[in-house]
Amino acid sequence: MKDRTVIIFGNPIDAKTVRQAVKSKAKFIRKYGDDSAADYRFAAEDIPALDFIGAKKLVFSETEQPLTDNPLVVGNIRMGFGHYRISIAMASCARALGYTPYWLDLAGFDATGSKMIRSQNDLYSLGSRISQKSRLFNKLVWEPMNSEGFRQLTYNAKDQKNAELLVPILKSLPKDVPYIATHVWPSQAAVHAGMTHVVNAIPDNWPMALHLSEGAVHTVQTPFAYLGYKMMNGFAKTPLKGIPEKDLKMVGRYVDHELLVNLEEDNAKRIARAQNGRPMRFLLTVGGAGAGFDQFLAMVKHLIPCVNEGKAAVYINFGDHENVYEKMQNTLGGLSVRKFFNDYEGLKAYTQTLRENDAEGITAICDKDIFKAVYATNLLMPECDVLITKPSELAYYPIPKLFMKHIGGHEVYGAVSSQEIGDGTFECGTAKKANAMIDRLLSDPELFCHLCRRIDTLKSQGYYDGAYECVRLAAKGYAD
Repeated sequence: MKDRTVIIFGNPIDAKTVRQAVKSKAKFIRKYGDDSAADYRFAAEDIPALDFIGAKKLVFSETEQPLTDNPLVVGNIRMGFGHYRISIAMASCARALGYTPYWLDLAGFDATGSKMIRSQNDLYSLGSRISQKSRLFNKLVWEPMNSEGFRQLTYNAKDQKNAELLVPILKSLPKDVPYIATHVWPSQAAVHAGMTHVVNAIPDNWPMALHLSEGAVHTVQTPFAYLGYKMMNGFAKTPLKGIPEKDLKMVGRYVDHELLVNLEEDNAKRIARAQNGRPMRFLLTVGGAGAGFDQFLAMVKHLIPCVNEGKAAVYINFGDHENVYEKMQNTLGGLSVRKFFNDYEGLKAYTQTLRENDAEGITAICDKDIFKAVYATNLLMPECDVLITKPSELAYYPIPKLFMKHIGGHEVYGAVSSQEIGDGTFECGTAKKANAMIDRLLSDPELFCHLCRRIDTLKSQGYYDGAYECVRLAAKGYAD
């Protein structure tokens, strides 16, 4: 196995950082055990919520089941909903291009590397929660770490060493199977395991060394990200050798096939609703860490009179976090809502009625099944008019977007990119600004229609074809 900690894209790593990386890996082995000699084998299970794309989940099994003809593996981890959302987009486009998508969640096993990922995720989630409660922590620790700390090449060196712990999980996979990673750890793991058809789908628009996985093809969604990674801009105090062209591709936004196939019709219906004074449909997504809860709550309160007057309808996806729904209800004193809780089939049937009928009221969605919880937003997107979200992974989806305050400095440039290409608003960092934008969208149909027309233009130019391109790159293969 090549030691990818000591030199990264031709840039030597200092001895002190290498020693720290070795100590980090050793710490996890002491804590979770050494399974480097383990012989993990896979079988596949159906994912009922994703049966329409034939996605299958890889699980450990004593009896190995070979992958079916034309397989493509999507390597991911759960870190919030974002990386799962991108993974579904990759699986969807893989299926549309004739592949059988296999879902590989590296955090979901009883293995040393999986436990390492879960512990790191727990720390990140804790930091996110504290950042929402402490302005000082957010200013002095959380924002700098997410924008500059993760940006440094030395951070990647440590991650590369820790990723070696993930190799035992992947040993039984065919080395040449097409493989798309929607987080850097699954990408690094695959490269360390000797896999040759690895695509590292970088999720954010802010270039950071955190996302580097030398030995994979790195894909980005924007020109801004391409230039930053090409030059490794700001990854160290002195200029670095950048990423070679063969290792870096700008592919466009990562979007599901199902959201693209009828997009022009979806936008035509949005424009018709706006021009005919029908209720504007707002779709809100809520994180389980409570990130942005106060702003979210202020927007819901602001929208209630609009709903009562028949000017708006509101859909809130609480994901798999019913506690956040309860917190909202307790704060608002009991809001009258239509509920789809653990009723995925009911939600699917309801969304079909929205195609031709007016929307009304406030609807809350929640599901214990993470796949259903994530995909509920996808079900509603074609039937809604405005997506209200922080500028994370959803910033790149083809629906008019109102951006609330970012969580972590790396998200800022998601809103910047969307604003510049014209399919979303600028970031509304306060409740006052967000509510003013809601009012403007409700009162200015031409502004809203402009966003819809821009999305049609961008689709015609291939801006939303990134997931298709990742599938093609993985199938083509690459090895250093």
